[in-house]
Amino acid sequence: MTAPPDQAPSAPAATQPLRRSVILTYCLPTLGAGMLGMPFYIWLMKYSTDVLLIAPAAFGAIFLMARFWDAISDPIAGYLSDRTKSRLGRRPSALEGLALILWMAAALLLYETASTAFFVPYGALGMELSDQYHERTRLFGYRHVIAALGAILGIGAVYLLRTAPNPRVMALAVAITGGVALAATIVFAASFLRERSDYRGRGATKIFKAFADVLRNPHGRLLFIVYGIETFGAASIGMLAPYVMEYVADIPELTEVLIAAYFVPQFAFTPMWIWLGKRFSKKSLWIFSMVAQAVAYCSVFFLADTHPGLYFGVVFLLGLGGGCGQIVAPSIQADVIDYDEYLTGERKEGAYTAVWNFIRKAAAGVTAGITGFALEYSGYIPNAAEQTESVKMVLLALMGLLPGLCFGVGAFLFMRFSLNEAEHRRVVEVLRVRAERGAAAD
Repeated sequence: MTAPPDQAPSAPAATQPLRRSVILTYCLPTLGAGMLGMPFYIWLMKYSTDVLLIAPAAFGAIFLMARFWDAISDPIAGYLSDRTKSRLGRRPSALEGLALILWMAAALLLYETASTAFFVPYGALGMELSDQYHERTRLFGYRHVIAALGAILGIGAVYLLRTAPNPRVMALAVAITGGVALAATIVFAASFLRERSDYRGRGATKIFKAFADVLRNPHGRLLFIVYGIETFGAASIGMLAPYVMEYVADIPELTEVLIAAYFVPQFAFTPMWIWLGKRFSKKSLWIFSMVAQAVAYCSVFFLADTHPGLYFGVVFLLGLGGGCGQIVAPSIQADVIDYDEYLTGERKEGAYTAVWNFIRKAAAGVTAGITGFALEYSGYIPNAAEQTESVKMVLLALMGLLPGLCFGVGAFLFMRFSLNEAEHRRVVEVLRVRAERGAAAD
């Protein structure tokens, strides 16, 4: 980073450490989001192919269509989030065939639109709560712990859906319960949290310029590329675990246990990642996480005829590494947003979070699309007692080799990332000096 003429001597950020009550209030909605989102991301595809009997390729196409809609809705939500000045900052069982496919498509679009309306401003608020380099890692560490707890509750919902005598009735009950929990936690957090007053009115004035600035930011551009690669890989474990556990490992009754083995280390080892974040760079931690996951994912491909316990060991390692990425990546994004303000003079938490949210959902959509078409054309038969060897090979490749390659490429590319703690400290100091001069001029 080239120092500007008005740069003052380096100094720590002015923001005080966040009170724990503020952190917990901010993180609380992820409890409801995890409880509702886990059945959606883990079980929706298998529910659609094996219960509703929608062709895998058709369901994959539905997911891809939803991603095209996100390309429109996410930027709008991000722009409005940056510019808003508000104080609070029974599915019919008779449907089948084409009518059922259209219903699922409409329901998915509605869900994704509501998801965007929540996640974009919510994520943007987290980016601006603190401008301290390590405090952000602490904030997103707490958020990840509570999100993991919500995910574990969601795994319980998946178990109810998998074992219910009438999956459609159970799906309605889970949707209502999760929806109420999410709404309640959002209302509670919005009632007690307030955004930083010094950031109000500093968002981009033009929507297209805002997102052009996001793409011009060299640190942001690299971050989004790597995050997209990583998220594309990580989306496979939840979506494909039910298929692999039933048709490859032949232990479907342990599906929820396997998924829990992924989330438990994310919950248990979060304090370790926060501690290591103060002793090693965020860049080093994330690269280590991606390399570890690349090795673990690739090993999944060779587990077809092994002891089931090996599945749990590998998934535990995936959860350990994945937890690091879930904490460090948004912390790095917050630093990149500060760098954007250094370049443009505008705050764009909403724009950056919109791109982040779109990448997250697009990765899941592309994974679902690829999975749906691959299963369709490899000869997948819903609810069959035995799938062909080609189907099993496709499942293992999609859950192992493909994400392993993604994480390996992501780790290699992120070695070029150069926004470190010292440079971020200088950026924050420049921003503080500018703000002080602006206040004096007023």
